[in-house]
This record gives sequence, structure tokens and C-alpha cells, in this order.
Amino acid sequence: MVGDHLPHDTDRAALPPAYATFLAGFDQRERTDGPRRTAEAVARFARPPADGDVRELVITHNFLIAWLVRHALDAPERRWLGLNHHNCGLTVIRYGSGGPPNLIGLNDVAHLPPELRGTGLPPDYVV
Repeated sequence: MVGDHLPHDTDRAALPPAYATFLAGFDQRERTDGPRRTAEAVARFARPPADGDVRELVITHNFLIAWLVRHALDAPERRWLGLNHHNCGLTVIRYGSGGPPNLIGLNDVAHLPPELRGTGLPPDYVV
């Protein structure tokens, strides 16, 4: 359920050309199956816990974490594009019953040695 898949069949018409070209590479099955799997992940993980203080570790890929961050911030659906995360970057989202989700940490790589902190992103992204 929380693997690597297209999270949303975003309308390419209003996107920058690079994003539109990228999305054009997904076939119809991926355009149908990915959003369905994403909806399942959102229903499962993007909500306050039913049983008090529950902490869950969700290990996933860039597309789904970008969608979950977009969802937590209540950003437009197209904004999952361009949210690029490091390999092994930690993102913490707190879902409580008293209000909207809280983005506690985003793409934190402080737990990694410096030589591994830039993996998974294009070279011009690395600081």
C-alpha cells in the first residue's frame, strides 16, 4: 500500500512543461492504480489515531511522502510535484484530534553521516 506509485493523476495542462512531460510517461494502469493506492494510504495513515497515543513509522518513497505532506498542508493537488525528498529523509506529521495536522519535521537527514545526506536528489539540489 505505501510503495512507489503515482499518487495523483494530475492534470498536465496547467503544469510547467517539465512536470507535464514527466507525468506523460505514466500509463493508464498507473494513472488508475496509483491514486487508488494513495487514497488507501491517506485513509489509513493521515488521520488522528483512534486509540490514544499511537506512533507509526511509514517507510515509503518520494511520491507518497510528497502527497502526504501536500495533504497535511491542505495544498492544491498539483503541489505534490516538486516536493523532493532525500533518501532516508525523515518527515514527521502529527495528526491530533484537536485541529489540523502539524508538520513537525520535513526531510530531516541529520541522522545520516554528511556523505549520505544528499543521496536521491539531483546534484544541483545538494547543499
